[in-house]
Amino acid sequence: MRHVVVVGASAAGLAAAETLRRSGFDGTLTLVGDEPHAPYDRPPLSKQILSGEWTTGRLPLRPRADLDALGLDLRLGTAATGLDLTDRTVRLADGSHLRYDGLIVATGVRPRRLPGDRGAHVLRTLDDALALRERLRPGRRLVVVGAGFLGAEAAAVARGLGARVTLVEPAPVPLAHAVGTEVGRLLGRTHLDHGVELRTGVTVTGVSDGGVRLAGGEVVGADEVLVAVGSLPNTEWLADSGLPVGDGVLCDAYCQAAPGVYAAGDVARWDNPLFGTSMRIEHRTHAAEQGMAAARNLLAAPEARRPFAPVPYFWSDQYGTRIQAYGFLRGHDEVAVVEGDLAEGRFVAAYRRGDRLTGALAMGVPPRAVRAWRQAVAGGAAWREAVGAAAA
Repeated sequence: MRHVVVVGASAAGLAAAETLRRSGFDGTLTLVGDEPHAPYDRPPLSKQILSGEWTTGRLPLRPRADLDALGLDLRLGTAATGLDLTDRTVRLADGSHLRYDGLIVATGVRPRRLPGDRGAHVLRTLDDALALRERLRPGRRLVVVGAGFLGAEAAAVARGLGARVTLVEPAPVPLAHAVGTEVGRLLGRTHLDHGVELRTGVTVTGVSDGGVRLAGGEVVGADEVLVAVGSLPNTEWLADSGLPVGDGVLCDAYCQAAPGVYAAGDVARWDNPLFGTSMRIEHRTHAAEQGMAAARNLLAAPEARRPFAPVPYFWSDQYGTRIQAYGFLRGHDEVAVVEGDLAEGRFVAAYRRGDRLTGALAMGVPPRAVRAWRQAVAGGAAWREAVGAAAA
């Protein structure tokens, strides 16, 4: 193997490139990115960058000298537009073609849009965050469409900057599908306590010059609108390539999508043997871990490859409080508070699917309080044993 192409110059792509070099790959290594910026960290966009706490100089994932030391053929500001599996060629927007022996797809996701929302903000890139930050001032009216973690973080930052914030969510309880009804209600109350107008159970049908239109015809006035209604995996460039695609690049337990082709990060849907299900995870820590796993398996002999079986982890900072979660919370059958008290906003909640512990979420507690639950999830702990031990 003499030429590896990594498409996607963010956390997963950079982790893959670094792992390839650490593992002894000394051939040509091309890293392709559609943004003009060198690989940078995305979680601070909705937190420290949006608030103005950080300058953009703190975002790069690596100093330029470290990137140079990797000996990359770095293609920034140029999107991949096509893939030919037979010829093992990636086509780029500038008209060039890259032949590869091994390929890692790490093209991430893009924000979902709403009808007529061309004037609305989204929050995925550095440029997105800077554009919204410029418009947030005391007294400005911001409507955030979508009360998921991204929308909630942006709402919290905007309130801290003195903006008047309305958070609109179609579900009756924010994030109930992911974290459970009671935890979702607590997160909703937290916004209310900080002066956010939270409107749940309402659907936004479009964005107008003066705000957003609801399904009943009402217009919620706004100076700025942020649409945070989820994301779509960037797989359009793979159309007609023959690579299996369906809510992401479809991979096996080794992150392989086709011979010599692996995927990692937000765009990858793979079979996680730890949970016995297919999943696509959009978390920063996960992206780096999967980038490393994909790179190692690409270089390894078939019999030496290892399944990628992580315990997913994510965190969210809102109003000075950190929310942390380990495991796979979606599709849970039961939630139980095993430490602390929901009413006090300091707790650990455990999640059950079938007869197994599948996740834990903590709010307002030290990291060590939830790490033990990560170990239990990784070990496939039975629900009764795990929850019973916590209650003893």
